[in-house]
Amino acid sequence: MSVRILKPGLLTTIQDRGRFGAQKYGIIVSGPMDSYALRIANLLVGNDEAAAGLEMTIVGPEIEFEAPALLSVCGGDLSPSLNGNPVPLWRTIFAPEGSRLEFGELKKGCRAYLAVAGGFDVPVEMSSRSTYLRAGIGGWEGRPLQQGDRIPVGELPPRSLSLLRKLRRGAGKEDTAVSPWSLSADLLPAYAPDPVIRVIDGAERELFDEESVSRFFSETYRVLPQSDRMGYRISGGKLKLKEQAELISSPVTFGTIQVPADGDPIVLMADRQTTGGYPRIAQVISADLPLLAQVNLGGKVRFRSVSLKEAQQHAVIGERKVRTLRHGLVLQSVN
Repeated sequence: MSVRILKPGLLTTIQDRGRFGAQKYGIIVSGPMDSYALRIANLLVGNDEAAAGLEMTIVGPEIEFEAPALLSVCGGDLSPSLNGNPVPLWRTIFAPEGSRLEFGELKKGCRAYLAVAGGFDVPVEMSSRSTYLRAGIGGWEGRPLQQGDRIPVGELPPRSLSLLRKLRRGAGKEDTAVSPWSLSADLLPAYAPDPVIRVIDGAERELFDEESVSRFFSETYRVLPQSDRMGYRISGGKLKLKEQAELISSPVTFGTIQVPADGDPIVLMADRQTTGGYPRIAQVISADLPLLAQVNLGGKVRFRSVSLKEAQQHAVIGERKVRTLRHGLVLQSVN
């Protein structure tokens, strides 16, 4: 089975969990900006959480399914519709052969994720199917999807087949069907155009003067148009060091907030480099990365300091929720 791209959207790429294990060679991780949304989308269609899906940014694509398919759209609300009918987010959906998935007005967030049962079966490059745009590797020919692309879908896992049969049973030959089950409210991310993002201290926080540290946690920062998958450039209160310091480049990760000489912070995102030489004032906690990834250009963010222990607790709570969902979906597929 394949899906055909009728319209590509603004920036539609194939992403899986990312390209790990090669950062020591300077190869970036990539992967989804909102990894939570892609994980849940995969679980809803019976895939492994790490299967490849589509990341669609601001303006979604138009896609045709060349065979019956099981799909899920999670993340930001780009007004998806299937054969002209609105598609609910965070649900499992059966699409008959020839169905067309389209996206319209941007209502919330800025990135949506499409998972299809079986996952997108593109070549594995360095243990990942994620698109690394700057290097032109991974995904579909190392680039964003274009009109006319036909992307193969892998073989359906047993749980996907069971879910597909279950949804198809009550639908007519040419009808779509939506799962009667849905996610509980506490599993839905609190996306907002101006979220408060929790951070822990960065490795060089002590190098910043107290006025700058205070400003960082009290000012509102705006996401600048120069932002992309590599980093969010944000502008608000300028930050400066107590005194100039020469730093040796050291490892950085998703959510590292570093401050170059102009005083405007940069939050490193999915396509971040592997090392950085700017002082790091803070690190976004993993539980809040999806919220930050859904802030559009021009959006606003503020930062709140939390302890490492609190950050770890939120990460554990989040993983427990995903585990509960995983078990619940297994039961849905066998009943």
